[in-house]
Amino acid sequence: MTSSNGLVCFTNCLIPLEDGSLVEQDVWFDEKRGVILDAQLNGAYNFDFSIYESDESYREGMKLVAERIIETGVTSLLPTLITQDKTLYPKILSLLQPFSTPKSATLLGWHAEGPFINHDKRGAHAPPFLLNAPEGTKSFEDIYGERNLAENEDWLMASGGQNTGVRMITAAPEIEGVMNAIGELTKRGIVFSIGHSVASSQVATAAVRYGAGLITHLFNAMPQLHHRDPSIIGLLGASPHLSSPLSPLPPIPPRKSPKGNPNVGTPTIYTDVLHSSEAFDSTITPPLSPSSYSSPTSTTQSLSGVITPLKVGRSELHLDKGQVADMAFVRPFYGLIVDGIHSHPNSVRLAYSAHPDGCVLITDAQKILDPNLQDGVYEWRDGQRFVKEGYKLYLEGTSTLAGSVVTLDACVRNFSRYTGCSLGEAIKCATYNPARCLGLENKKGTLRPGADADFVVLDRRGTVLSTWVKGKEAWVKGA
Repeated sequence: MTSSNGLVCFTNCLIPLEDGSLVEQDVWFDEKRGVILDAQLNGAYNFDFSIYESDESYREGMKLVAERIIETGVTSLLPTLITQDKTLYPKILSLLQPFSTPKSATLLGWHAEGPFINHDKRGAHAPPFLLNAPEGTKSFEDIYGERNLAENEDWLMASGGQNTGVRMITAAPEIEGVMNAIGELTKRGIVFSIGHSVASSQVATAAVRYGAGLITHLFNAMPQLHHRDPSIIGLLGASPHLSSPLSPLPPIPPRKSPKGNPNVGTPTIYTDVLHSSEAFDSTITPPLSPSSYSSPTSTTQSLSGVITPLKVGRSELHLDKGQVADMAFVRPFYGLIVDGIHSHPNSVRLAYSAHPDGCVLITDAQKILDPNLQDGVYEWRDGQRFVKEGYKLYLEGTSTLAGSVVTLDACVRNFSRYTGCSLGEAIKCATYNPARCLGLENKKGTLRPGADADFVVLDRRGTVLSTWVKGKEAWVKGA
């Protein structure tokens, strides 16, 4: 129903709240409200954000994806740029700025996945382009361009931060120089995500304490869970005993790698030829005791060497039933590709049970994402081709997973089925949680007063019925 003053009212609705509950009530909106967000999309509708041919064709591709992706319920997305020849970054990044049209999803800047990742967990990333970061933050600036790294105030601008570029960076903290850059990058408002990494529990924990706030496609391109060193996955169950706020930050060991070899000193990866994919690669963890940890002190140390006193609240062996002892950090968010291929349903439920408030549903979708596309073999890049089998996508001639072709609305439905959670709780993982991860919850992912008027209407089975952008209907099923 539309009123004379331009307000629109939906009646008899189930409205998702920020805690995942659904309440039945009417809702009024104008041009201020906002919902579903995909934080990792490599491309769609035959356009790849990582391939540059000309300025004109790239802009046309951005517009195509932004206008068509709304059929899947997505109203905001973070285009993902995978590892490139370093000469291509300036060309692509000058184009890949925040963008939208009156009837499209909003491109929020970009997610740089690589090149500072581990060779042994590279997945479909091109080995010749992988790099170390010997000069810390400056190495990141040299590759991405200093002007393309978002400043914190740009994220919060009412105009939407139109001059920002990088919103998120995926890198491996064990790679030379990367750990030194985390603090400065996060201070600028960039989300640092741990991914394509073989980091041990000790290194992964240190990365989070320095500011890492996300894990890229959990379970994939990382060591699998081992009871003696749970590595990156173990961050979901981080123990207060090993992460007390009284524990000092561990020192960053100097790493000197020979020229041309960006991954010297990393563990050997043993790969089953039949299952050589990001999901099934595994680091053989030796049967040793857990890494030692420093004795607690009353201070913590930053990368710059500044010692900061910490306030102590609930310590170990406390007496408050149902509460958890204080920790030195907030557990990171984690991205999940819930297509039934990248992660087993049991794994999805295990992760969600361990850390429900950190779950962020992503697609990691490739250029051939199109709900109407048939199975088959399709061109990708550099002479490589995809093989599409349902939601499964792998490189021709291998079994290496190369992203997905699942849509975000399908991820929401799958997630509810796999975990047994309510549809409202699943929606939270595609709306409020990713918005919080990006620090945009006052503008995106919520129905708060003043948020952007972008939202999706679903039926009670989670199927997209219509998508609204800036308070106006932009797509409707069957139209």
